[in-house]
Amino acid sequence: MNDKQHGDASLTQQLDRNWLSLTLIAWAVIAAWFVWQRWPAIHWLSLGDTDDNMRLMQVRALLNGQAWYDLRQYRLNPPVGFDMHWSRIVDLPIAGLILAFRPFVGTALAERLACGIAPLLPLSVAMAGLAFTVRRLVSPFAWPLALIFLLMCAATMLMFMPLRIDHHGWQLACLSLTVAGLADPLQRRGGITVGLASAVSLSIGLEMLPYAAGAGAILGLRWIWDRAEAERLTVYGLALAGGSAIGYVLFVSAANAALRCDALTPVWLSVMIEAGALLFILARVNPASRSVRLGLAAGAGAAIIIAFALVFPQCLGRPEQVSPELAANWLNNVREAKPIYAHPWRGALTVAALPIIGVIGALIATWRARRSDRFAAWAAVLLFTLLAGGLLLWQVRAGAAAQLLAVPGAVALGWVLLPWCLAHRSVLVRVFGTVAGFLLVSGAFIGLVIRFAVPDKPSTNTKAVNRAGASCPTIPSLGVLNRLPPQTIFTFIDLGPRLITLTHHSAVAGPYHRNGAAILDVQHGFKRSADEFHAIARRHGATLLLTCPNMAESTVYTVRAKNGFYARLVRGETPAWLEPVPLPKRSPLKLWRIH
Repeated sequence: MNDKQHGDASLTQQLDRNWLSLTLIAWAVIAAWFVWQRWPAIHWLSLGDTDDNMRLMQVRALLNGQAWYDLRQYRLNPPVGFDMHWSRIVDLPIAGLILAFRPFVGTALAERLACGIAPLLPLSVAMAGLAFTVRRLVSPFAWPLALIFLLMCAATMLMFMPLRIDHHGWQLACLSLTVAGLADPLQRRGGITVGLASAVSLSIGLEMLPYAAGAGAILGLRWIWDRAEAERLTVYGLALAGGSAIGYVLFVSAANAALRCDALTPVWLSVMIEAGALLFILARVNPASRSVRLGLAAGAGAAIIIAFALVFPQCLGRPEQVSPELAANWLNNVREAKPIYAHPWRGALTVAALPIIGVIGALIATWRARRSDRFAAWAAVLLFTLLAGGLLLWQVRAGAAAQLLAVPGAVALGWVLLPWCLAHRSVLVRVFGTVAGFLLVSGAFIGLVIRFAVPDKPSTNTKAVNRAGASCPTIPSLGVLNRLPPQTIFTFIDLGPRLITLTHHSAVAGPYHRNGAAILDVQHGFKRSADEFHAIARRHGATLLLTCPNMAESTVYTVRAKNGFYARLVRGETPAWLEPVPLPKRSPLKLWRIH
């Protein structure tokens, strides 16, 4: 063996033997880069999403002595507040980082550092899960390609960026472990991984419920096809039921002890325990006949559905259980809850390109593995990838998960195409073919297509909305309100969480379905007459009115209620009981005192 061959062998051995430590080193480098790149946003605590602001408020309340099982937010709709449907799981790493940094840098900087670093922690889990999956299904040396492809998943990576402290990153990490468990050749380890990952994800929130159900169904299909998969199904059932029960006892709020449909309440806990117990029983019985196994599995599925419909009929509709008026005026209009075909083609194509490539790659890989011991695992990954892609036709918010689950299939496709290009006789194919192949299988070509397509010029109104959305919810803009004594401020629904995060004031409402009555009060106040606004504001104890002209939400009130209170206020028709409160000259906000 010459020196070059020896070096190549040594490199492949290192990639195979030290894949996990190398993955974590890569994660550390990537995390450091993102923190450095986004440091200005971290410095200004630019929590861009309402959920990120509410997460920080939940952590602050915990560190300030609010009870572990009390997740009520008292500074929205004071004095009673409202119960968040989240759990404490995602609060823990943020709170831990704040406590670790606070003695050295003070509370303010500790919060900024925690919000910058915490979202990157689940990225390490997601990277490890995908690396494991690709090693098992494609090649022991293909995992670096999986990490590269993951970094190019725009929708997925947004959930791991600094300041994105909401729970979606941790749920995507659980999803990565789920697909790793489906691909694991060791039945006991694979079943436990899928069961516990599903249980943790459901304990965080119900967003990934379709994926948890899909993973369980896929494991059931594997057992129906091959009764030798009984051990995997047995431990999965135990892990799902036991993990869900532990998650409920340790992390779920006291308010979620009610029979609600929007979180891991006794409703969904009973479903998980029932499903886990039935799967455990089926796997232990394990009849020899495939048709009998199919019949038993179908009967178990029917029993779960019938029991759910009979015992919890209130949960057969949408889980938020909001009023028809709130659904029509707010929830049905949430952009991320609309199907992908209802979005502009540029955004839709950016989200859907990699999932389509991932499905094609998984199809080819499954066909190529049809006579190998990897067939069952590839078939499971293919079904999971198809499920994720199909959910895009339901809600575009499935895009982050669909892109993540597309990575194994895309890597499998690249592992066939790229070596062929690199080994080709023609230098043109080796150079340009390899580049083109990489752009194709990674989905990066979509960025070039959009860049050179007909430019999408935003309208003047869109530019004004974007400027308002960027300038109003900032520390310089909102921080001046701290000069006033703490009080309740009547403001836009989407500005409420940011207001209570950056100031000592309270707000009437935030965009959360359990805060539905207050949301309707804000909408009614802005859309109806000045007298009705005055009565609603007084009922909530609001003494100040804060607006952000041209903020996206404001356009709803000016366009849909042209004779309402807010539209008239914009036109300069100010009631006598509103007194302007001076703000700095360049402030994008407007403030009035309510008499």
